[in-house]
Amino acid sequence: MVMTKWFFEPGHTAAEFRARHMMVTYVRGQLKNVHGLLEVDPDEPEKARVEATVDATQVYTGQPQRDAHLRSADFFDVEHHPTWTFVGSRIHQASGIEFEVTGELMVRGVTRLVTFDVTYLGQWDTPWWEEGRDLGPRRRAGFTARTRINRHDFGVSWNDVVDRGGVVVSSMVDVTVDVEAVLEPIETAA
Repeated sequence: MVMTKWFFEPGHTAAEFRARHMMVTYVRGQLKNVHGLLEVDPDEPEKARVEATVDATQVYTGQPQRDAHLRSADFFDVEHHPTWTFVGSRIHQASGIEFEVTGELMVRGVTRLVTFDVTYLGQWDTPWWEEGRDLGPRRRAGFTARTRINRHDFGVSWNDVVDRGGVVVSSMVDVTVDVEAVLEPIETAA
């Protein structure tokens, strides 16, 4: 058993959410400051563990007023709950590159069991630069994780009624997380 550690690269990892707006279209938002760790034995992927932390204070939808409203107590309440976390500890390989990762998602201080459908996008060696110096190639892996949650389950319950029926924001929210992870170098004995 060789456990490898992969660290999410925040500059190339982002969470996105999508909810119906006014029952006629979708609004998308991004959270780009995502940190995480994947520990996995390539021979036994079902024993993997994943942890992620999302900075909810950096929500971006392209409209500053809406972003401020999302950060308020009506929605994310970032003053009291600036981060969201996910700890996945049950992994099921559904097919070759498809996995189901179940774990605890915490939003606004409320924790619920959630399953993400994860697609493994592959891995490759790429250059690694730090402070203008080439440190040699680093192994990277890509993943896309998707789920659908009911925002009310996490205490995100603000809404308003539209004149002709329906509500301003749907209860169900689609969540996608695109991850680029970098393999931790293996230390060799001198």
